[in-house]
Formats: sequence, structure tokens, C-alpha cells
Amino acid sequence: MTSRERLMKTLRFEEPDRPPHFEHTFELVEEAFGLSYPGEDKMNASTGLERERLFGQCAEVYTRIVERFEWDAVLVWRPAMRNSAQYEFIPFLKRYLGSDIPVGSFVWDSAICIDTVKDYMQFSIDLFEDRGKLHKWAEEMLDGALKHAERLIDAGCDLISINNDYAFNSGTFVSPEDFAELTTPYMKELVGFIKKQNVKVIFHSDGNLMSVLDQIIVINPDVLHSIDPMAGMDMAEVKKQTYGKIALMGNVQCNLLQDGPDEKIIESAKYAINHGSPGGGYIFSSSNTIFKGLPLRNYEIVLEYFQKRFM
Repeated sequence: MTSRERLMKTLRFEEPDRPPHFEHTFELVEEAFGLSYPGEDKMNASTGLERERLFGQCAEVYTRIVERFEWDAVLVWRPAMRNSAQYEFIPFLKRYLGSDIPVGSFVWDSAICIDTVKDYMQFSIDLFEDRGKLHKWAEEMLDGALKHAERLIDAGCDLISINNDYAFNSGTFVSPEDFAELTTPYMKELVGFIKKQNVKVIFHSDGNLMSVLDQIIVINPDVLHSIDPMAGMDMAEVKKQTYGKIALMGNVQCNLLQDGPDEKIIESAKYAINHGSPGGGYIFSSSNTIFKGLPLRNYEIVLEYFQKRFM
């Protein structure tokens, strides 16, 4: 079974030969391969043969990741989203990796969320006194997100991850009622636009989303990431509520990946697989990213368990 077949089968809620695996991002490139991505300024200023050389340097990193860690898809994080070179790089990478590996990218800052609110005092006032102002802001962000998503689709993306953090470990940063008013309709439009182009959508948020899980089902992405166990997101319960509607990705606990011990890392991976994979609809990954500072060996421990179980 190819990686593309494996991913698409699990998104149809059918059991593939094994759960697909990839990560949102992998920041341990230097530790794993002794390589680095070209600088963003250098990439943005490049043209012609120099740009093609830099693209090849990036593509080699992604190829190494896919081959060593047996990823079933790639989300492009370098060149960065705000670098226009990414629109050219995506088709380059697709040719480089071949048709069996789905390639995607990110849409950031597309909604009112923890990351986009900069003045919480003013935001709190506006929640009570000027909803129109907040809706105008949400519409402006949606407009920018739609334009960016369209360019990613034109570049050939197979999947797009919409990244907005809506919740802390204790729960969402606004009430479920405010989420339904200020987030759901805008994200539903963005997700619907992308899916109409036959591109798969990942909906990413850290934190405890249980109080708005019904709203996320209304928004209707293909995948929900990160199912954060540190925030009380229990894979068994989330799977129960979303199965057949939204596939799940994540749930391997990031603080354990960073700090260990080994047996707790394996225990977290085992729980995610046991409760996420039956019946399809689960992509095996960490509950965030493989971030800088995380010991590479701990990620390898997870993959060794995964491989022993399925390969």
C-alpha cells in the first residue's frame, strides 16, 4: 500500500495496513541529518538557477525525513508560509518526492484565536461592546486566508493545515457561545472552500477543545490535530464523538517526548494507537510537533514501538 493510499483509506474510516504517520513539523533536521534549510531572506531573494539549487537543498531535507522516519505525507514549513517562494517550491517538492507522497502546507492566523489577539483588555471590551468590530476583523482574516489557500491549491497542495490555537489546557479562550458566533461560520467557509477543490483539511489547535468539539464537527475538516492529552483530550472519548465525521491526528504526549522516561513515552503511543486506530480515521503523530530541544532519541523510541507493532 502506498502512502497516499494509506492516508486516503484512513480518511474514509477504513483500516489501512497500518495507521499513516507524519508530523506537523520536524525541527531536528540538524540533529538527524547534519543539514539545514536555506535562510528565508536568501531564499526570497533568489532567482533562476540559484533558487532551484536552494529548492533542491530543501527538498533533500524532506526526502531524508520521509525515508528515515517513513512519513506518509509532508507539510511544507520551509520555505515559510510568508515567503512567496513556497508557492513555487510546492510543485518542485511534489516532483522530487513523487506522486505517492501527499504534500501540503499551512494557513495561519485565519481566525480570532489566542495567537491573533494581541490586546486582551481591548478584546474583552469588544466582546461586550463592539461585536461588529470583531466580525469585521474575522472577515478580514478569512479573506486573507482564502487568498492564501487558493494559491496553495493552485500550487498543487494535497492537504492544508489550518493552524489556530483556540484553547488552553483548561479550555477554550472564549466561551462555546462566542466560538459559535465568532469562529464557526468563518472557519466553516474556509474549510468548505478548500474541500471543494478536493484538498484535504487538517484543523489544528492545542488545548482542551471538548466544549467546542460539536462546533468543530460543524466546521467539518477532514482531520483534527493535536488531541492534546496534557489538556485532558482523551483519545478514546474524542474518537467516540467524532468517528465517521472527522479523522484524528496526534495524542502522543509532547512533554513525555521531551522528558521521558522511555516507558511513559511508549505508554502514551500505545494508548493513542489502541484508541485511535480501530476502524481507521487515525494518523499517528505527536500532540504537537517534533520541536527543537526534544531529544531525537525519544522520537526514535516512539517510531521503534510503532514499527514493531505494525511492520
